[in-house]
Amino acid sequence: MYTIFLILLVLAILLLAIVKYDIHPFLALIGGALIYGLLSGMSPDLILQSISEGFGGVLGSVGLLILFGVILGTFLEKTGGAIVIAEKILSWLGKKSVNLTMMFGGYVLSIPVFGDSTIIMMNPIAKSLSSKSNRSYAGTMIALSLGAMCSHSLVPPTPGPIATAGIIGADLGQMIFFGVIISLLTLIPAYIFVNKVVSKIPLKPKMSENESNLNRSAFPSTLKSFIPIVIPLVLIILASIATYPTQPFGEGTHVTVIKFIGSPVIALLIGAVLSFTLPKKLDKKMLSASGWIGEALLIAAPVIFITGAGAVFGKMLQNSGIGTLVSEGMQDANWGIFLPFLIAFALKTAQGSTTVAMITTASIIAPLLGPLGLDSESMKVLTALSVGAGAMAISHANDSGFWVVTQLSGMTVKQGNQSHSLGTLVMGVSAICIIYIISLFIS
Repeated sequence: MYTIFLILLVLAILLLAIVKYDIHPFLALIGGALIYGLLSGMSPDLILQSISEGFGGVLGSVGLLILFGVILGTFLEKTGGAIVIAEKILSWLGKKSVNLTMMFGGYVLSIPVFGDSTIIMMNPIAKSLSSKSNRSYAGTMIALSLGAMCSHSLVPPTPGPIATAGIIGADLGQMIFFGVIISLLTLIPAYIFVNKVVSKIPLKPKMSENESNLNRSAFPSTLKSFIPIVIPLVLIILASIATYPTQPFGEGTHVTVIKFIGSPVIALLIGAVLSFTLPKKLDKKMLSASGWIGEALLIAAPVIFITGAGAVFGKMLQNSGIGTLVSEGMQDANWGIFLPFLIAFALKTAQGSTTVAMITTASIIAPLLGPLGLDSESMKVLTALSVGAGAMAISHANDSGFWVVTQLSGMTVKQGNQSHSLGTLVMGVSAICIIYIISLFIS
């Protein structure tokens, strides 16, 4: 009971520090880890060991993944490649399926690009389609935001899912495979919600003359725009298949090559390098500290350090022997896949950041995988996705994404709660139900 009380106390301190006093999550997580270590009676040497092992261990496997993913997203955003992809999806699905187009467009773009950036980039398209089709702007905007939130939480190489997979030890290839399946199924109830509920909100877009003044002559081609996203995902999935015990690709040098180029770090490095082909002319300034690479480093750094701090918290829990305590205390309980969902759900709703909720939850759950019966390879993947499902909801006034949606569209806070906030709840609950059903058939 003392251990459970101590964990709840530290989580309360974390939330108070982040929400009330606006302390950076990195400092809050490091401070929380130290408080837990000291109050749980760990020796000074073990506390120091937990800090070095936790921070260094996870950054060695996850830090570069996050950085390469952010570089890829930055080049797509800066060159207009993201808009090219969005417009291609629009041509595939057709202007008549406005909400479906915006939802799927937001979904695809948020795999390499941050969710907020995706919404900002695609807002002019959402506004234009809403105006031309005479449909509620609320419907097109929420379809976009929910699509972006879905892949942002469930599909690598978005930083949150990558960090979660790294902390939990989930296979990234399987994470992509199941993440895509689960997230696409999750979009079905989200799409119904948008059409049946949100589209009834009367909201007209206010068009400006400057929104279509884009230098399209400098945009990359459709093929060029898709290649940096598709190639790394395919390579990672192929490498994951190659490691199956049944050896589907056989043995030999070719399998070694597949495993090497499909390792997450190399695959995303290839994607980042391929993104350098997107500018019409690659200027060396783009690769400088003050250019696009420097900007990507500034974006990636907070996520990487928060991930490291979360790993310290998790290692502190692990080295305190919490696994044994929970194993003994939860023998008759059957929380299973729902516990990571509930923790992430509570953290996201309380403090607003999807990434912080995912990293913190993964750090807490990692030492408990065995006691919870979630330590098989497939269950690690579903656990990581359960964390992502919980971290979708509920997006409200403490989440930057909520304000991006409401301010760009002109919604009131009440309308934002009725549409965007409620929509993230629908998606989160739908995703965990799908994950639970899948967990019944694999172990």
